[in-house]
Formats: sequence, C-alpha cells, structure tokens
Amino acid sequence: MDSKSTKRWLIVLGTVIMQMGLGTIYTWSLFNAHLVTKFGWELNSVSITFSITSFALAFATLFAGKLQDRFGLRRLTATAGIVLGLGLILSSHANSLFMFYLLVGVIVGFADGTAYITSLSNLIKWFPNNKGLISGVSVGAYGTGSLIFKYINGGLIDSVGVSNTFMYWGLIVMGMIVIGSLLVREAPVQAAPAPAGSTTATVMSSPKDYTVKEMLRTKEAYLLFIIFFTACMCGLYLIGIVKDIGVQLAGLDVQTAASAVAMIAIFNTAGRLILGALSDKMSRLKLVGASLAVTAAAMLTLSYATLNFGLFFTCVAAIAFCFGGNITVFPAIVSDFFGLKNHSKNYGIVYQGFGIGALSGSFIAVFLGGFKPTFVIFGLLCLLACIIAISLKPPVAKSKEKKALRLKATERTA
Repeated sequence: MDSKSTKRWLIVLGTVIMQMGLGTIYTWSLFNAHLVTKFGWELNSVSITFSITSFALAFATLFAGKLQDRFGLRRLTATAGIVLGLGLILSSHANSLFMFYLLVGVIVGFADGTAYITSLSNLIKWFPNNKGLISGVSVGAYGTGSLIFKYINGGLIDSVGVSNTFMYWGLIVMGMIVIGSLLVREAPVQAAPAPAGSTTATVMSSPKDYTVKEMLRTKEAYLLFIIFFTACMCGLYLIGIVKDIGVQLAGLDVQTAASAVAMIAIFNTAGRLILGALSDKMSRLKLVGASLAVTAAAMLTLSYATLNFGLFFTCVAAIAFCFGGNITVFPAIVSDFFGLKNHSKNYGIVYQGFGIGALSGSFIAVFLGGFKPTFVIFGLLCLLACIIAISLKPPVAKSKEKKALRLKATERTA
C-alpha cells in the first residue's frame, strides 16, 4: 500500500472516530425520564431539548463551510469537539431547563453539526469514485456511535447518576473528536466524476461546481430539499415515538415495544452501509425513490392494518432502513448535481430539511391529533417525493440533453 493510500485510509479512520463521537447525541432519550425524576419537570419539556439539538445541528451546516475555509478542517473539527465536550460537561451542573436548552440544545447541537458536515464532505472528496460507499461508512459510523453509547451512557446513568454522566460523556466524546481531527487532512480540489447511473447521453462531462448562489437559482435545489425534508421528517418522527406506537397501536407491552429502539439503530445503520454502497452501482435518485415508496407502504400499513408483533417490527425496520439509506445517499446526490468544490456549503443548504423535518413531524402530529392520520399524510408525502425523485435530473445533465437535441435538429435540417 503506497503512502497516498495509507494517508487516505488514515483519514477514513479519523473521520469514523469523529463521527462515532458525534453520533452519541442520539442517546438523549436515555436521559429524559431520569431528568424528570431528578428535577420534577414535565417529560414533554425535557424532550424538547433534543428537538433544539437537531435544529441547531442542521442550522450549523449553513455556516460550517465558511468556517472551514477560514480556519481549516483540522482546527475547526478539533475546536468543535472541544466545544461539544464542554457543553456536555457544563450540563452536569445545570439545574434548569433553560440551561439544558442552551448547553445541550444550542451549543452541543451547533458544534455537532459543524464537525459532522465538514468531515463528511471532506471524506467524500477523497473518494470521488466511491461517494455512496464512503458516505455510508461515515454516516454509518455516526449511527454506530449512537448504538454503542446507548449502553455506555445507560451504564453510567445507573452507576454515577444522570448529572455526572454528562461529565464523563463530555470527556469521552471530546477525546474522540480531537483524536479523530488529528488524523484528517483536507482533500485536494478535483473534478468530480459523472453521477452514478448516468450515461453519456445524459451526462457528457463532470458536473459543474456550483456556488451556493448558483445552486439556489436552480429548481433542482428546491426539489432535492423537498425530497430530503420528507425522508427526514418521516424517519425522525418514527424514532421519537416508536415505543408509543408499539404500545398503543400494536398492543405490545412496554418492554417489548422499547426493544424497537435498539432495532431502529441496527436497521438504520444497516441502511446507511448497504444503500450507500449500492448507490455507487445504480442511479442514486431511483434508489431514493424506491426507498421512499417502501417508506410510504410501511407508513400506510401502520395506519390501516391491524398490527401484531411481526407486522409492527417489519414496518419499523423498513422505515429505519430506508431513512438511514436516504440520509447517506443524499450527500453524494448533491455532489452529483452541484459538484464537489463547494459541497459542504451546498449540502448545508439541503440539509436544513433535517432540522425543519425534525420539528415539522411533531407539529403535524399535534395538529392531526393522532398516529394514524399522521402516518397517512406521511405516506402520501413519501409517494409525492418518490415521483419527484425518479423524474429529477441534474441541471448539467438537462443542459447537455438540450444541447444534444439542438445539435441533432441542426444536423437534420442541414
């Protein structure tokens, strides 16, 4: 293995370590009941903390690319790791909801999103010919971190108490992100290869490197946002209420229904790895369209079918698998459409669908007043997003097609 290959795989290792540390924020549900018991707060008020974290994470991606340009990837990710760790450590002394909203919600969420988007985009640039697979490795590590730390943080809560757990959690995650940042290097700027699943008839050169302003002038950017928003809203809503669905709709006991939480993490991670790798071998948008169709079928099944143990877990597994795959494939789709040079900035725009989706799902559910009508709406939105996905083409590809058609028309008249 030559030195260049060694360097690239060290960058993979560093990114994986960072992403695992960043993914630990998805263990927040472990803390809700313990904080309610300790401080006497309402459960809904405590659970809002994670919604703020998710929104701050997505919001940070709007600025992360510019911060990387100014400070460099290694310095930025190391700083983000330190800030994230300090936010958790200081939370061990918090005794008000406002302090949790500020520390775990705003500060930890913003730091997490900054390191997440920049390290992911950088890794994709190092492997332009395997964008789907390498995105799956990175985003899969994020999911694996949440799965592993469900047991680590759960054990800490039982042994040292909920407040002290924040301190140990912060120290461990800070160390992981800082160590990972020391292994990464910024990728050289290079031309991107043609999108997966494309042909010479539709794409005759590498995609143009769009700036954010140029991307926002295309309708494709907004259609991609709609698709991503729909996929995230459905997946994130399910993650937040899966135990309650099992108890209320499938008639499961609390312990059995709670096991769906671990199953979501497993299938979510599997979807990231499998669909990420598969997207390098076929049209990414058709793959997303297929996953949205599966999600729609599962959502409508949850709404209309008489649920039992097997059907409930099948639907939950399918939605988690497709959600994990979609958020993995989308970074590569954005690079297919708008190039690699400004990827972290452009993907940061589309990624707002994650934060807005995290909030919208809960608001829609409250407005509709129940699980079943919410699943019907989500299922219909997934079908709409599926149609958009399978019919959408990159702006450069469309431009090439128009030029080819004009050329053929000119040749026929000549």
